[in-house]
Amino acid sequence: MQPTFHRQVGSYIIRQCTRQDLPNVIRINFATLPEHYSDLFFEELLKESPETFIVADSYDTIVGYIMCRIEFGFSNVKKFGLARKGHIVSVSVVEEHRKKGLGRALMEEAMRGMVTRGCSEVFLEVRVSNTSAISIYQKMGFPTTSRLEGYYRDGEAAYLMAKPLTPPT
Repeated sequence: MQPTFHRQVGSYIIRQCTRQDLPNVIRINFATLPEHYSDLFFEELLKESPETFIVADSYDTIVGYIMCRIEFGFSNVKKFGLARKGHIVSVSVVEEHRKKGLGRALMEEAMRGMVTRGCSEVFLEVRVSNTSAISIYQKMGFPTTSRLEGYYRDGEAAYLMAKPLTPPT
């Protein structure tokens, strides 16, 4: 599978993940985040929603990723009703490549993919202790909609953050 688009951010290329990228994505997940998933989970998300599985590439080296899935269920934005929504499952950038706009660029591209898949909103969960990520999400217009006690395996709570998605004009 060849990437269907790319966007330049400084010397980085933001593009759709390919199957060949998965070993590096999995390596980044294990090195940078406490939540780990099976290899099959990464493969399934790439297969189900390639438009929302995005990588940051630096001279043919993957230095960040975002993977999402499309869900249908109760809205996290509206008080009542159902919605087709994009769920940001995992996003990470290798330490030495942070603070260069890659996290924001990955999220923006994934949300574009969500819009193409008919999503009307996007949501994520974030550890309450992850103040740097929370700050980025707030700057991107994600308000905290609830607190999920004991959400993570180690017992830490998470904030659920969600916002509506609007098609580009």
